[in-house]
Amino acid sequence: MLPQRAPHANRDAETALSFLERALAGCHPRDFAVRLWNGAVLRPEEGYGARFTMVLNHPGALRRMFLRPNQVTLGEAFIRKDYDIEGDLVAAITLGDYLLGLRWSLIDRLRLGRYLLTLPAAGPAAPGRGAARLTGAMHSKRRDSQAVAFHYNVSNDFYRLWLDERMVYSCAYFASPDDSLDAAQERKLDYICRKLRLKQGERLLDIGCGWGGLLLHAARNYGVEAHGITLSAPQAELAGERIRAAGLADRCRAEVKDYRDMDGAESYDKIVSVGMFEHVGEARLADYFARAFRLLRPGGVFLNHGIAAGLGYSAHDGPTFIDVYVFPDGELLPICVTLRAAEANGFEVRDLESLREHYALTLRHWMKRLRAAAPAAIAAIGETTFRIWLLYLAGSAHGFDRGRVNLYQTLLVKPDRGKSGQPLTRADWYPGTR
Repeated sequence: MLPQRAPHANRDAETALSFLERALAGCHPRDFAVRLWNGAVLRPEEGYGARFTMVLNHPGALRRMFLRPNQVTLGEAFIRKDYDIEGDLVAAITLGDYLLGLRWSLIDRLRLGRYLLTLPAAGPAAPGRGAARLTGAMHSKRRDSQAVAFHYNVSNDFYRLWLDERMVYSCAYFASPDDSLDAAQERKLDYICRKLRLKQGERLLDIGCGWGGLLLHAARNYGVEAHGITLSAPQAELAGERIRAAGLADRCRAEVKDYRDMDGAESYDKIVSVGMFEHVGEARLADYFARAFRLLRPGGVFLNHGIAAGLGYSAHDGPTFIDVYVFPDGELLPICVTLRAAEANGFEVRDLESLREHYALTLRHWMKRLRAAAPAAIAAIGETTFRIWLLYLAGSAHGFDRGRVNLYQTLLVKPDRGKSGQPLTRADWYPGTR
């Protein structure tokens, strides 16, 4: 179907529409619309409605997006408001995949490049959050601290706007797609405690404890002595406030500390790490698992919950938008690499569970809540950072939908002279079932 054009479309709009017609010629189904700054519209192909509309906000938008196209430039154009997405932002990520996957001939590249160079250059970017600029050796303590601060120290008030009431910043556990986020996060916390089989009086270490949600749940409901560590000072401060408000300071604490600085062999009965593992890095895997093994008592259990590389994911495709603007130095590894490192350092793998679909649901909840809180979020951290987080959440949901990334809970045991201490079945993990 030919695009509907405004009666007096200017030359830039005509050029933009010509570029889009050629670039999207092979995109089927084209179930979206594109609206230009002057009101001209490229409608979905016949027989399809629009799941979303891409809105080009000025004549230089396409030039900034596609003159040197990659995931980072498309993302930067969004956070600079060169374009907006009305409707399903996760669905719009599919369009980005299509555009970045195009393999044009030399003639096509020259022709399309001519269109782009005819369009005016975009103006300077508005001030706001820029790309990460870290210093020091990769995955050194100093650099890891910078990477964590870049993401987690944005603003406690900002995160409070769109996370659940416990401020749990990791994959929830849904019994039904209709569950509320609060219910699904509480279910996840309790599921972890049941997997660890926590008992009254045990010592629990939470590596990457965030704002203390799991510490509080485990101490309050399972009677453990809970110790949390994080590299984020604002997280530790708020976790401490919440612990004191709950009256649990006698058996629950959070502090700023690197896992590599943990000593005291065989100090803990159980260890958990939720959403921190992505920051460790392949070069540090042996140290990570060796440290956890040393801290555990014989027969102790370590639950490692982290994102892994999935089908079609490649760390060699160049930097992603998330690498540059959200999680610098994060590394996603195939689950086989993680398991091999755990076993090489003495652990026995007792259980492995994928929660991929659960994370896709979690991210959609976060994105919906962040959009609903847009005015307050922008007031807290600025519009550029707000748009970065929207795009990161949408892109991540798309990645989990497609299986490019996965989420695994791995239960590891430190054998006690060959004894695992584990029951014969998992029945206690699923109360009310057989």
